[in-house]
Amino acid sequence: MSASGTAVPATVGPTARCGVAATARGGWWGFLGATVNAVFGYALVALVTRALGAYGAGAVFTGVAVFTILSNACKLGADTGLVRFVSRDVATGGGRQVGALLRTAVVPGAVVSTGAAALLFLSPSTATSLLPNLTPQDAVTLVRLFALFLPLATVTLILLGATQGYGTVIALVGVEQIGKPVLRVLIAVPVALLAPGVLSLAAAWLVPALGGALVAWYAVRRCRRTRPGQPCGPDTAVTRHGFWAFAAPRAISSVFDISAVWVGVILVSSLATSEEAGIYTAVGRVVVAATLLQLAIRLAVAPEISRLLAMEQHQSARDLHRISTRWIVLFSWPLLVFLVSFPGTVLSLFGPEFVAGSDALVVLCVAAAVNVGVGNAQTVLLMAGKSSWHLAVTGAAFAVQLGVGLLAVPRWGALGAAVSWGAAIVVENVVSAALVRRHPGFCVVDGGYLLAAGAGLLLTAAVVLPARLLAGDTTVGLAVAMTTGFSLFGISLWRFRTPLGVRELVGVLRERAT
Repeated sequence: MSASGTAVPATVGPTARCGVAATARGGWWGFLGATVNAVFGYALVALVTRALGAYGAGAVFTGVAVFTILSNACKLGADTGLVRFVSRDVATGGGRQVGALLRTAVVPGAVVSTGAAALLFLSPSTATSLLPNLTPQDAVTLVRLFALFLPLATVTLILLGATQGYGTVIALVGVEQIGKPVLRVLIAVPVALLAPGVLSLAAAWLVPALGGALVAWYAVRRCRRTRPGQPCGPDTAVTRHGFWAFAAPRAISSVFDISAVWVGVILVSSLATSEEAGIYTAVGRVVVAATLLQLAIRLAVAPEISRLLAMEQHQSARDLHRISTRWIVLFSWPLLVFLVSFPGTVLSLFGPEFVAGSDALVVLCVAAAVNVGVGNAQTVLLMAGKSSWHLAVTGAAFAVQLGVGLLAVPRWGALGAAVSWGAAIVVENVVSAALVRRHPGFCVVDGGYLLAAGAGLLLTAAVVLPARLLAGDTTVGLAVAMTTGFSLFGISLWRFRTPLGVRELVGVLRERAT
């Protein structure tokens, strides 16, 4: 595939085609998982909010926010380190150092997460400050319940990073995006019907972590037994110092990454109301669902970029980044156009009180469009070994989010949190794209990208906006817009399937069917 997006087999070697095919295959798995995760995550939020109202839901998801931030912080960046170093070792050394890498990564994460859990047990004041709207006893019990599962969740994430380094996303998708979300809903349904409460529904969210840990452990063993890799070059020794020199900055930046998603919930819960926190959580779920393809491609592209760079196939890595970004833009921007045009209708599915988050949804969708537009620039930075650069970028973005949030949330509630997160998203992605363009020389804008932008944004907007103007932000307007928009979009995909890179995506499915 050339820079213009046309098929030029003579200029693309088998290594590049292999990387594109692997990313497309992993992207389909990731897309399936992200879709299931979004649907069941949406269902869980709707179930909890309808069972407890915005007030109770805000308390549950504040606990989820703290748990998610801590579990991602306690893994110390080891999961991303394993993605990078395992993929490089499999490509250049046949996977001979994976055992040592696992010991280097897992033990510190387990120790730190256990210590953090103990601190939560011994600090009831932390619980009451995070959940001021609950009774002190309920707040302490809720936080301690989450603390019990913290080490288990942390080690699971680290082990799944190792499986991703082997070039497969099946374990990660199966545990984090399909298994846990589905089990949470299946457990929460009878709980909501028979014993609805903040503590019982929080427990329903946590229990699937037990099964996830077992599956992750088995998946690592299976990868090491059945997919050891074939030596392709000289063995490259990886020391603990080298691993943690990369992982340590990532450990901090991962805290910024996950905090960016959840800190708004905590700020709104602490500085506004639990009702606003519940509304903001629902808005965030919708935005994440709209960018699920980007998340799916990110899972698949990371080990491939690392592998290609380790083998010094720099042009192949650049081509892979361009093509994958084209896919992300093509399929994500149309969804964002629909959400910006019909925010009230989409949020009303959670309940009538959530329509108040329409402005917040619009703000985050605009920021998400920038995120989608630069592709997985941050992943490229990490797989190129620039974890310190990534730390600087995420740190600056988080400072923007926290500063704006402290000023805006007390005045505007959920909208203020959306403004602060949106500003951080724009800063982080624009700076990351500039750094990636500088080193290692990755650029996404070419003829295929512009065509994808035209089909994904301009063409969709030209169909959707008239439906919004005529029917308003209503179910009828959304139905008309989706019918006409997706029909025209499908025709465009077929007409320009080669320069848009759709052939690669469909080709993987055809290969698996034959």
